[in-house]
Amino acid sequence: MVKRALLSVSDKTGIVDFARGLEQLNIEIISTGGTAKILRDAGIETIDVSEVTGFPEMMGGRVKTLHPRIHGGLLCMRGNLEHMGEAEKESIELIDMVAVNLYPFEITVSKEGVNLDEAIENIDIGGPTLLRSAAKNYKSVTVISDPEDYGEVLKELRSAGTVSDTTREKLAVKVFRHTANYDSNIDTYLSKTLLDEDVLRMNFTEGTKLRYGENWHQEATFYKDEAIVGPALSNANQLHGKELSYNNYVDADNALQTIKEVGNTNPAVAIVKHNNPCGLATGNTLCEALEHAWDGDPVSAFGSIICTNTVFNLESAEFLKGKFVEIILAPGFEHDALEYLKDKSSNLRLLELPQFNEAFDTETTYKYVIGGMLKQTRNIGLYEKWDCVTETAYPEEKRGLSEFCICACKSTKSNSVTLAYEYKDGCYVMIAMGAGQPNRVDSIRKLAATKAKENLEIVYEREKPDMSFEEYWQSILSESVMASDAFFPFDDSIIYSDESKIRYIISPGGSIRDDEVIATANRLNISMVFTGMRHFLH
Repeated sequence: MVKRALLSVSDKTGIVDFARGLEQLNIEIISTGGTAKILRDAGIETIDVSEVTGFPEMMGGRVKTLHPRIHGGLLCMRGNLEHMGEAEKESIELIDMVAVNLYPFEITVSKEGVNLDEAIENIDIGGPTLLRSAAKNYKSVTVISDPEDYGEVLKELRSAGTVSDTTREKLAVKVFRHTANYDSNIDTYLSKTLLDEDVLRMNFTEGTKLRYGENWHQEATFYKDEAIVGPALSNANQLHGKELSYNNYVDADNALQTIKEVGNTNPAVAIVKHNNPCGLATGNTLCEALEHAWDGDPVSAFGSIICTNTVFNLESAEFLKGKFVEIILAPGFEHDALEYLKDKSSNLRLLELPQFNEAFDTETTYKYVIGGMLKQTRNIGLYEKWDCVTETAYPEEKRGLSEFCICACKSTKSNSVTLAYEYKDGCYVMIAMGAGQPNRVDSIRKLAATKAKENLEIVYEREKPDMSFEEYWQSILSESVMASDAFFPFDDSIIYSDESKIRYIISPGGSIRDDEVIATANRLNISMVFTGMRHFLH
């Protein structure tokens, strides 16, 4: 039974209604300072903490609840006769509920121009101590650190006259998590301010055991970053299919970031295999984009992950008949498409991400290396400049295609090049990519150019255009754009591009041999733009 509650909150949201609900249940309310004033102003009877302790609040409010009559009332184990006897001897009355939230330290230190003294004054001492005392004795005390939980607690009190064990356990864990994060923020700030030491503390929750790790013999767990509320796999709803594996998460994240890079002006589809986009296209309709993305590499698309910025419809679902894919990630699914895909396979994972077209709400990425953690800002942007460095002008009408090609290149493992083609007005497709090579020449000669011809041959056989295959692939590649994730250290990449009839090239530039590379491009009548922005991805 809850007979006495202590309320002392920095965030006053909902506290009056909560206190009024407690009062209606004949629960005695103890309070402090500003909280007591608000409650009394609302007509709610309140006992000052100083009346309980016999000591006034002192030292500017720094000392008010740190007293045995408060913490004894919280920590006393109700089933322990010795504890109960000592409480009676010292006239310590039990406190059955605590609602406390803390001085806004994190908000304070995030303000521009905040000084150390102001930060120090926003380090809460009594609040965390109250929360920890109450949470430690959760079997007897209900502890609330989040105004969002007021309603649930009142509902249980009204219906059952008590707070359930399950709710008290959940609230206690929430408190210890909250105070751990609070202390972490203080440590991070003071370490930097007083010691000039950067400290990184990370907070991930809701660990979910995965089917296996990167390989079958490895174990894996996915943890959620609760601070991320926008587009992220942690916020996706799985509508169908078996549980995800480690590689599913890695590939799906690549697919999500690839499509987010392309944007949502037109329907877009990314098809990802082994953390590289093997297909990428935009279209006037979702199905059109899906068909062209699949044509980008129909062999690699087997067992892939599909991601789109558009609600998945039945036409697109029917296109996948007879095609094996692992996951479809989309902002949503039309009802008939969802039912069709469910019937297609019991294992096909269908992930709905309603926040898909919102902006990313993180600006950093992390990578663990043995013994340490690397932190960097996200790779945001496509280019810093747009300088045509060749005698042959770079057509402005190819700007949209070029930006699409850079998007594809950004998501492909280095060393990487991508080839993209405008198959109809404003609709683009990646026709090939060369990924993960130790040298850029192999990415062009052995992978991208060769793969483009292989992929185009499949399209040629299906569409049967009125020309030879040689004429067909040359007509496509001569109007395509090739993007490179980094500069060309030698001119051999330009020479091999020319052999495949590639006429338009995008590169960051920055090599000590840029002049040599440009001279070769001029000699071969190739148009080239330097962007000034490298896009390595490892």
